This record gives sequence, structure tokens and C-alpha cells, in this order.
Amino acid sequence: MMRKPNTDQTGRNFSPEIIAIVWKKATIVSDYDPNKIRKDTCGAWIQFDKHGETMDEGLGWEIDHIMPVAKGGDDLISNLQPLQWQNNRAKGDKFPASNYCVTKVRFSYSGSIAGG
Repeated sequence: MMRKPNTDQTGRNFSPEIIAIVWKKATIVSDYDPNKIRKDTCGAWIQFDKHGETMDEGLGWEIDHIMPVAKGGDDLISNLQPLQWQNNRAKGDKFPASNYCVTKVRFSYSGSIAGG
């Protein structure tokens, strides 16, 4: 059975503790609350409380295994990174991965952040 994206190596959802730790690996954006808004390695904006959301060009994000589970990767924090969900799906099981950034900066701040 294929493992779903955004799950640990056994196919279970990541714990809230792991989600919070991996979030802190995303890039801080000046003038924004780092507990709510950051950027992934592609430069795509992500929002903490949108973890697991998959709306097109939205701020949803997933936890990616840098070394994919399919290629022997594990759930160690050093092997996990936050990626905007479309970037994660484009990366898939590629390793080494390149040219997978399909979504970059697509966010303009115009008031309060949802949930915050």
C-alpha cells in the first residue's frame, strides 16, 4: 500500500509536537509573526495553522522527507522539512531533488491572518 503524502514512515499523521518542530525549520519572514507565517525552501509562503490543507496556491503545507521513505529515509527531524503542499507533491520521491519548486511567493498580506 502506498503511503500518503504528509505522513510518517509508517503512514500515520505526524504528532502536533513534530509539526511544531518542523515548522521552525521554515524561513522566518521579517515583519511577520514567525509562529504564523514563514516560507519554505522554495520561497513559497506557508501558514502554521494551514498544515495539511491542499487548496491550490494556498498557504497549506506538508512535512516532507528530504530523503524519501521510498528510498530509505526516516522520520528523524534532520530528514524532515516543511514544504508548501504543491512543492511537496512535485518533489515526491525524488532524491536528490531539484526543479521541484512549482509554487513560489504568492501571498500578499492585507490584514489579519486567518486563525490569528
